[in-house]
Amino acid sequence: MNLDILKIASNTKNHKKLDDCTHKSKHKNPLCGDEMEVGVKISKNKILDFAYQCKSCIYCQASASVLSNFSINKTVKSIKEVVGFLNVFFDNDDEKFPKDLKKFETLFNKKNLARKECILLPFKALTKALK
Repeated sequence: MNLDILKIASNTKNHKKLDDCTHKSKHKNPLCGDEMEVGVKISKNKILDFAYQCKSCIYCQASASVLSNFSINKTVKSIKEVVGFLNVFFDNDDEKFPKDLKKFETLFNKKNLARKECILLPFKALTKALK
């Protein structure tokens, strides 16, 4: 277990319930049973707040933590682009991280390929919420 991933997961600032969310979604990983619920508050095409609740492994928790912190005060369009890039990262051998996405690099590492679905679960839940 990577200690950096434990450190990321321990940032639970956005592990909460958002009562006034404008978009919400639940998603479950059929392979391992991890569950993720995401709620975001959006106004004028900007994510003002992001909350998540999960019953999941440490990789999923770390991924939700980074995604939630990164998404606040970003436009919906920019977050959709980031999610699109990260959803295919593990499939592209030559993919390099842009400087603005370095926060995700610890998780999105080829060493974590076996935990791909766990890491992507918060991204799938957010994508579903934004539709």
